Amino acid sequence: MEQVRKIIVPKTNSLVLTLPRNMVGKQIEVSAMEIRSTDPIDIDTRMKKLNDSLSKLKVDLTNWKFDRNEANNYD
Repeated sequence: MEQVRKIIVPKTNSLVLTLPRNMVGKQIEVSAMEIRSTDPIDIDTRMKKLNDSLSKLKVDLTNWKFDRNEANNYD
């Protein structure tokens, strides 16, 4: 299956699309969506954002002990 993909910045609200000959007469899909950012975010920035988000969810389990008998007690 051949795929045509092109990222553009349109100058008007009209666009002419030229397809490869082998797509003529076939069912195709055309979609358009805004790309919010083309600048890649560096890994340090992504990690900081992730750590900031997850820091609210941290739980202190340093004194927690697993009791197998209590976990398997179905009474």
